[in-house]
Parts: sequence; structure tokens; C-alpha cells
Amino acid sequence: MNAHRPPPRPGAAVAGHGRSHAKLILFGEHSVVHGHPAIAVPVHAIGAEADAVPVGGALSVSSDDAAITAREGWQDVPVMAIAATLRRLGLPEEGVHASIRSRVPAGRGFGSSAAVAGAIVAAVADLHGAELDRQTRFELVQEAERVAHGNPSGLDARTTVADRAVAFQRGAVREFDIALQGSFVVADTGVHGSTRRAVADVRALLEREPERAETLLDRLGAIAVDAERALRVGDAQATGGMMDESQRILRELGVSSVEIEALVTAATGAGALGAKLSGGGQGGCIVALIGDGDDATAVTEALRAAGAAGIWSVPPAPHPSGTTT
Repeated sequence: MNAHRPPPRPGAAVAGHGRSHAKLILFGEHSVVHGHPAIAVPVHAIGAEADAVPVGGALSVSSDDAAITAREGWQDVPVMAIAATLRRLGLPEEGVHASIRSRVPAGRGFGSSAAVAGAIVAAVADLHGAELDRQTRFELVQEAERVAHGNPSGLDARTTVADRAVAFQRGAVREFDIALQGSFVVADTGVHGSTRRAVADVRALLEREPERAETLLDRLGAIAVDAERALRVGDAQATGGMMDESQRILRELGVSSVEIEALVTAATGAGALGAKLSGGGQGGCIVALIGDGDDATAVTEALRAAGAAGIWSVPPAPHPSGTTT
């Protein structure tokens, strides 16, 4: 695998283009890996794009994000996304270069690897004039995701190809509309999280204390079920309360961190209806719920004062554009 772009073949076709988007888990982190339901939303305002061009030689990738390319083995997932797509199209796994432009922060629980893989899958298909349905795109992104996460639940891959909120369990997915008003505020701890490590730590807890860990995971799954109902009817108070309870459980599972707790405390202290980590934890981002008519400024300022490295406002309904501060 070569991370540098080789020269194009003479007479190369025009580039194929693809786009995908970030995701935000609201409920069910870690319990989803063990068969319980989870709730996530697509974040269309934070996206990844890719261009695919025919070249001579091996598959290769490049990125405009120095933070990504500085990581050892960063090209493994995007190269697998190219290879898997070519294989699905019945084409040789060679002769394609993909250039990536991503605004999805890596290691922050936004599904960066799935978003990048989704953009590449779409770009390679576009290069060859192929139309891929959503199920096929999911399967190809999931194949690439296994390189990044070992045995991913599929939630990231599903949500980064979805248009609406996603209820996910054991590979089955159901999209639904959220009736909440207000907004979610997402804040970055500035610490790179590792889903693989966090999942391994929860599995180790299950081995050491199976009864306690299973009770915690069962409760997270039950919260996700109740949260879907609250989101569907727009019950912000109930949703916020379930976010707080989820965070207490995730803390007990060992996937929170000092940085996460500082931001959660800052958000709730400034008036958020609820706040919790989002994603694998042990770093990454937290998400806080701001009620309808409430001013998010106080929460944003409190998060910034508590050390947030980045802050995003995300509407509960995924279609409108979000903003970054």
C-alpha cells in the first residue's frame, strides 16, 4: 500500500466523487456491542469527501489532514474501502488512487473511519459508473471498519450512510424521525479515544465481574429503548435524564475519563438538560442537550472554560446544517 499518489495512466478517465458524513451516538455505547439496542444520528454538517482516479500500479490514498496521516497505518482503512468496492464490482484490486478531504475529527466518536470509508466507496463506484444501494454501501464500509475496530457493531457504518436517526440492534436498523426541539452541543475533550481499547476494557470487566457488568449493560440497553420513545415524541426532560443516567453507567463501566467528567459537569452546571460521553469513551467527545428556547451560549462558554478543544452545535433533526464554534 502506497500513501503517495502515483502518476495517472495515459488517457485516464475523469475522477469519481463521493461524500459521507459523521455520526453521533446518543444512547447505547458499549452495550450495543453485546447485542443491546443503540440510538445514533447522522451529522450531515460534518462530512468527508473523496475523489477516485485511475492510476498505474497499486491502490493508494492521500489525505489533506496532517493529523490523520501522522498516525501509523492510517491508510489501511481507506485502501480496504477501495479494494472492497472494486471486488464487489468485479474489478481488479489495483489502479485506483483516492484523495480524501475530511472534516470529521478522528478519534472523537464521530465515526471518522466509517465516514472516510463511505466517501471512498461512493467515489470508487462513481468512477466506474456504478449505483450502489444503501445496504451495499453499508456492507462495504463495514468491511473497511473491521480493519479499524476488529469486530465493529456496525452502528457507525449504518449511521454514516443514513438520512435520519437510527435505532440499531444486532445488525438490524430502523430509521425514525426525532421530534425534539432545541439542540445537541458536542464538545471535544482534546484526547484521542480508542474504541478498540475501550471495548476490550469492558470485555475484561465482563470476565472479572460478569454479573455486575451484565446488569450495567442491560440497563444501558433498556435506556436506549426508552430514549427512542422520548425522542420520537420530543420529551426533552426525559431524554436529558436518560443521558445523565447513561453517563453514570458508562463511568462505572470504566470508559469515562477525567476530561469527559469535567466537560459533562460543566455542561450540566450551565443548564444542559443532560450530558454524556458519545462513542467509545476514554477520550473523544461529550454530547449535551439544550432545551427548546434555552440559550446554548452559557453551556458553550462553560465547556470552553472547562477545556473543550472544539464545540459543535447539532440539531436533533439531522437534515439542517449544524454550526461549529
